[in-house]
Order: sequence, then C-alpha cells, then structure tokens
Amino acid sequence: MSRTILIVEDENILREIMKDYLLEEGYRVIEAIDGKQAVSLFQEHEVDLILLDIMLPELDGWSVCRRIRKTSNVPIIILTARSDEDDTLLGFELGADDYVTKPYRPLILLARVKRLLESRHTGGHESDTLSGGGISIHFPSRTVSIDGTSSDLTYTEFEILAYLLQNKGIIISREQLITKIWGYDFAGDDRTVNSHIRNLRSKLGTHAKQIVTVVRSGYKFEDEL
Repeated sequence: MSRTILIVEDENILREIMKDYLLEEGYRVIEAIDGKQAVSLFQEHEVDLILLDIMLPELDGWSVCRRIRKTSNVPIIILTARSDEDDTLLGFELGADDYVTKPYRPLILLARVKRLLESRHTGGHESDTLSGGGISIHFPSRTVSIDGTSSDLTYTEFEILAYLLQNKGIIISREQLITKIWGYDFAGDDRTVNSHIRNLRSKLGTHAKQIVTVVRSGYKFEDEL
C-alpha cells in the first residue's frame, strides 16, 4: 500500500518540487498551504509522515506540530529557513523527529523521508520484544508498555529507548546516538539528544531514572531503579 505524506508548505514552487520527487517514488501526497489547512487535512486522512514548514500563514509550524502531537506520533520532519539552534531545539521539544534547513537538495530530503518510513514499517531486530525493568518494547507494532500500560512515544523517542535497551548497562555517547538515530549527515549537536532524552524521560514516569546520565560521557539504561 502506498504511504501518504502530508506536505505543509506555502511556497508553491518548493511544494511542487517536493511533490514531484515523492510521487516518482510512489508515495501518495496531500498538500496544505497553511497551518489550519494542515491540521484539518491531517484529521481527515491517514497520514504516514509530515513535511512541515515553520513559517506558515494562519497557524505556524510550531503550533501545527504541537496540535498533532496531542493525538498522534506520526513522523514529522521540520522544514526551516532558520539556522538558529534554539528554533531547532524547540521543534524537537515539541516532538518533531528530524529537520532540514532550506535551501536543501530534494534527494537529501527524500533520503530522510525514506529513513523514517522504512524504520517505522520494518523490523530489523533479532527479537520481536525487548524489556528492561518494567519497560517492554514490541518492535513489529512499535509499541511500548510501562508496567503493563501502553505509552505513546514518537518515532525518535522509540528509537532512542530501543537502542539504550539493546545496550543495557553500556554507556552510549551522544555522538553514537546521533549517528544511530539521525545518521552521519545530521547537523544537530548534543543539545538535540538532551532534548529528546528529556521528552522520553517525561513519558517513562517512575522509570525515568532507568535512563542514567553519565557526566561527560553519555547515557546508559539500567534494569533496576
């Protein structure tokens, strides 16, 4: 089944270029030219990924991301002409999974789209399930349970938790996490990782302490609180 991508971009030329590349790859494309239309279309359609511009009329990209994250963990790639690190971190804090700075090469953007969608829909893990303490991950459905209760994680939060669980007791540096989750070409820094770890811990409740910060080294997952 063809996967559906929602493009939220008010610049017609950029939107058409993205659309053409995605259609050539066999994706189904839905287009929105402002923030309000984006939220409306997302509610009306089954969307697999969102390409979200920040500077939008009616409702900016931050607000769109915030509203969608209230009900869905669909992968979101932020598209921004801004290079300010604080803007990038805000996007991650709101639950965005990746970002691409304008101007960008369409093939680079397409590669980011494929990475998110392929990781979301394929396994690639030795076991279907993984657990530590009261946390359990089921890879085929990409679901997480905490003490038997389901918890909604974004794509990136899920990947970070899975990687730490797979390496229980081992210190994982921030550089390792960036390479594993976002790839070698990612332009983010340590604060990107910190932001996602903070969001992840907030969803783990009393188990947040199982993700241990190792000063000047990184993070590790411990079975016991």
